[in-house]
Amino acid sequence: MIYESHDAAAAATRPRLLPWSNLDGNPCYLVTGDTGTGRLSRLADDIEGVQLGMADDLLGHAVDLLGDNKATASQLRYLAARLTEALHDVHRIARSRGARLAMPHNDEVPGAIPEEAPGT
Repeated sequence: MIYESHDAAAAATRPRLLPWSNLDGNPCYLVTGDTGTGRLSRLADDIEGVQLGMADDLLGHAVDLLGDNKATASQLRYLAARLTEALHDVHRIARSRGARLAMPHNDEVPGAIPEEAPGT
């Protein structure tokens, strides 16, 4: 697979989706001239790490609660609400990190099996 080369200046101008929203619930973006080493970029990295760690802890709790035959409906609803929040955070992190990856050249799909020509 061939990837387009991105110089530091081009990558620095691409907005980064941050792991938090503004007061109206809209996404926040960071556009900076640094290469992801600035103060706000590091803060966003730290918050993403905390969110991923909390999601991992919550998965462990979910396994335990779902294995408990005495779990109540309200406990399961609460768990579902927290899992939904964690999934939202993890999805935002994946979108943010995915947007910062190198783009495939010529619309190639990563991991796709090339089609064979007829008769081969």
